[in-house]
Amino acid sequence: MDPGGIKHLEQVQLGTWWGALWQGFYLFASRCPVGSFFFGSSLLFFGKRDICHHDGWLCLDNRGLDGGMKEQVSAVKRSEKQQEWVNLIRVFTCPEDEKTRDVLVHHMRLILFELHDFLIQNVGITEAVSLKEIADRCTNTVMNGYPEKRLADVITGVFEEISPHVVNVASPYFVGHMTAAIPYFMVHLKAIVAALNQNVVKLETSKMLSVLEKQVVAKVHRMIYKKGNPFYLEHVQNAHTSLGSFTEGGTTANLTALWVARNKALGPLQGFKGAEIDGLPAAYAAHGIDRCVILVSKRCHYSLRKCGGILGIGNANIVPVPVDHTNRMRVDRLAEMIDSLKKEGRIRIVAVVAVAGTTETGNVDPLSEISALCRKEGLFLHVDAAWGGPTLMSETYAPILRGIEHADSVTIDGHKQFYMPMSSGMIFFKDPTSLDAVAYHANYIIRKGSVDLGSKTLSGSREANCLILDSAFKIMGSRGYGMLIDHGIELARSFADEIETRDTFQLVTRPELNILTYRVCPKSIQEELSQASDARILEINDYFNEVNRSLQQEQREAGNSFVSRTVLEQETVFPGSPEGRVVVLRSVLMNPLTTIEVLRDILDEQEDLYAAWLQGASTRKGRHREEEG
Repeated sequence: MDPGGIKHLEQVQLGTWWGALWQGFYLFASRCPVGSFFFGSSLLFFGKRDICHHDGWLCLDNRGLDGGMKEQVSAVKRSEKQQEWVNLIRVFTCPEDEKTRDVLVHHMRLILFELHDFLIQNVGITEAVSLKEIADRCTNTVMNGYPEKRLADVITGVFEEISPHVVNVASPYFVGHMTAAIPYFMVHLKAIVAALNQNVVKLETSKMLSVLEKQVVAKVHRMIYKKGNPFYLEHVQNAHTSLGSFTEGGTTANLTALWVARNKALGPLQGFKGAEIDGLPAAYAAHGIDRCVILVSKRCHYSLRKCGGILGIGNANIVPVPVDHTNRMRVDRLAEMIDSLKKEGRIRIVAVVAVAGTTETGNVDPLSEISALCRKEGLFLHVDAAWGGPTLMSETYAPILRGIEHADSVTIDGHKQFYMPMSSGMIFFKDPTSLDAVAYHANYIIRKGSVDLGSKTLSGSREANCLILDSAFKIMGSRGYGMLIDHGIELARSFADEIETRDTFQLVTRPELNILTYRVCPKSIQEELSQASDARILEINDYFNEVNRSLQQEQREAGNSFVSRTVLEQETVFPGSPEGRVVVLRSVLMNPLTTIEVLRDILDEQEDLYAAWLQGASTRKGRHREEEG
């Protein structure tokens, strides 16, 4: 065999398995011992692929070859690995070729400059394909060792095979959850953040963006707490204090606030270093208590129960305070509970949590009264304003949150009414030294005395979401954000009026911000309910619970529009009714492209679905509840 064959082989690209088989046999069969020539993963195999062009290269195991051939085959393998590395670096740094570049430019042009048209044309409100069918497509758990597709093919696959089956949360007809349209420029800003890839856990991997985060946090802190110029000049870039931080979301923000509150409530004593160092059993013993509790609104977010588990006090000690018929915390009951717990003794109240924009109904607790009570009792007050916080930018409706400036800490979500991409939250503290209670240090970063932001955050590595919000403030201004808030609140009020004009529906919770609930329950039935016995009320509500549950699912699956649903206490939303549960439809109105005409269309569709239910044509009627999503 001509030794040049090996060299020649390095230059031959084999496009098919048949080509590889034929070429391999021609070159090497005469040199292989009987029984040693196999194909696939033993002797003959595709040891390398050109990542950009996907052409196979023939490679040979060196067992059964003489010394010279072994050296030559080893040289081929080394060459293959070198070429494979070159191809990998090419993929790592730039498009493989002009065709790939053209595909990327085409798709990204749609996303970057025609976002809303793209979403309307390519993304459904809900899946037309069943969840089971989608799940069946995603069962292969084997990761390929070699590249499967070009980048262009992967991106095309995302657009053709995945995008049609995600949810178009940007649709004006998607009015069911706290996730909605984002301004098109947010995609540009998110791309820049990804390209810069800064990690704000430490200055060494973020520099300017760590400094910018402190400035952006101070701007929102000022919106909440309204301190004077000297305060912000002292703390905006102070390396020893912190006004708050960005987090991954509202859950992490709430957890951070209650982590601080727990450590303050169970702080150091003589011979005890504090709960953070010595743990809860030692803390309870040192402070002479048996348990800790956190008092929360009955309409609080479920993340607060998680906090009880994570912080070690137990989620059974996240104690709900009753709400009135407007879904606001009853301050009289809060005062009674505080007094009762103090009289019991050996119980420490870690914090009180009020809500500014409840998840289910959008209501705001009486913050001024609650904060006054907490100051009187010396209790830490946290306000979960993940939803309602940006209302402070509305010149018209900011007074709804009056009293929030007295809170010890406040949560706001960036990916809700700051209209940022998923996911971003923020936590703010009135006292710039509060986060000292959860400070940690390491030798390689966040050293004592450093300005690394990660020393006082629950998270380690974090992306620089501050750049997105800072840019959005510059693009839209607080007045622009305020107009978005005004639109949502005023549209919700108009929608409530529209619901009340229709015989088919009953308004259940009137909007305070931009969330409301209602249900299918004709006016004739409402009149009957006002005079019915308790047993009859429960019977009627049971029937209409099934109606509304099924209607919401059918509307979702039809894919034209979407409202969500929840369950409220019958005795709360309908005072005087017996205890029970009411299934309601829930609308969240934050998309500036949603109009009253759109909402009328949604009600029209619901009326048609109810008519089909009455005629027995509903596909959901009589389905077992355990089968329902």
